[in-house]
Amino acid sequence: MKPLKIKVKQLGRQEYLPIWQAMQDYTKQRDENSSDELWVVEHPPVFTLGRNAKQEHILDAGNIPVIPIDRGGQVTYHGPGQLVIYLLIDLKRRQLGVRKLVTHIEDSLIAFLASHNIIANSDPKAPGVYVDRKKIAALGLRISRGCSTHGLSLNVDMDLSVFKRINPCGYADLEVTQCKDIGITLSLGKVAEELIQKLITFFPQAEDV
Repeated sequence: MKPLKIKVKQLGRQEYLPIWQAMQDYTKQRDENSSDELWVVEHPPVFTLGRNAKQEHILDAGNIPVIPIDRGGQVTYHGPGQLVIYLLIDLKRRQLGVRKLVTHIEDSLIAFLASHNIIANSDPKAPGVYVDRKKIAALGLRISRGCSTHGLSLNVDMDLSVFKRINPCGYADLEVTQCKDIGITLSLGKVAEELIQKLITFFPQAEDV
């Protein structure tokens, strides 16, 4: 059987809504021959609300847009200096369950941090990755037609004060951290390169486009 490749697309900095729409369109139009893809992107400031999110978890949106979306989870923040990777994966074709995909994403993030001598962990009660009980990476997925959209966000070098304007992922007083503050001073692009290599070890092959 020919290995199922993954395309890695570097999208740069993009507004949230067009990328979200593109993910939906790709998933609706894809068939058994469509490639699985990782979309690497950075967003201008935006708060997103998952399907079950409660409005009270937004404490002070100010002038930052608030967008209700179709992923699971509560409220999160995307902004400059944060790495976002969307995973457009045909789970049915790869015979993957959602829990296994989530675990792989978390393990990939933990392995990336470990490669820089940082001990991190996941929490089965609150998906994501934590360093010293501070959240450094968030996860949110949607499964439609057996395929995943959305993915992960990793705080690299950003203004963390914005997280004080929400209850991150629905947890009051949850502290956040970022790569820069724990001694990883790589550029966003270099972090993306290293994390993608961790992510694709789970899959047969990847190709850049």
